[in-house]
Amino acid sequence: MATGSPQDPFTASGVSTPEPVTVVVTRRVKRGSEAAYERWLAGLLREAGALPGYLGAQVIRPASAAATGPREYTSVFRFATVEHLRAFEDSELRRRALREVAPHVEADAVWKKLTGLELWFTPPAGTVMPQPSRWRMALVMIVVVYGLVLSIGKLVALALGTAPMPVRLLVTITIEVMLMTYVLMPRITRYLARWIYP
Repeated sequence: MATGSPQDPFTASGVSTPEPVTVVVTRRVKRGSEAAYERWLAGLLREAGALPGYLGAQVIRPASAAATGPREYTSVFRFATVEHLRAFEDSELRRRALREVAPHVEADAVWKKLTGLELWFTPPAGTVMPQPSRWRMALVMIVVVYGLVLSIGKLVALALGTAPMPVRLLVTITIEVMLMTYVLMPRITRYLARWIYP
C-alpha cells in the first residue's frame, strides 16, 4: 500500500469516507541538509496548526545521529476528515512546502494513508506511526462495547427470542461490529483524537 511520489506525498485520491485520516510520510534527507530540513519542517508544522481540521503531527527522527547513520524522517499528520486533508492538498502552503523541501531531500517520499478503525489497531509491519494511549483506547472501547452489548443484545433477544443462542449471538455481534466500524468509532475517534493521542 506504500506509494512513492517525489512531488505529491499527500494525495488522498480514491478516499471519500468522512473519517479521521492519518498520513505517514517518510523522507530521506540529503547528507548535510538535516538542519535545513528541521527548519523547513518546523515552519510547516507551525503553519499547518492554523488549518481547519488539522489534529496534529508527530515527527520521528533518525535513530542515529552519526554521519554514516540513516537520515530518514517520518512525519505523521492527522486530519479530522479526508475533506480537510484534501483542502490541505489544494493549499498554497503545501505547494510552497514541496518546492522548498526539494533541495534538501533525495529519492521519493514514501507515504501511507490510514483511516477509521485502522487508527485503533497495530499498523501493518513496516509502518512507523505513533500509537494511541493504550489505557485510554481500552477505556473507550470498554465503554462502547459495554453499551452495545446491553442495548443490541436486548433488542436481538426480543426480536429473535425463539432462535438458537448461536444465531442470536451471531446477529448481535454482526450488528455491533457494523455499528462500530461505520457509525460509532469513526466519530468517537475524531471527537476524542486529542485525548486518545496525548
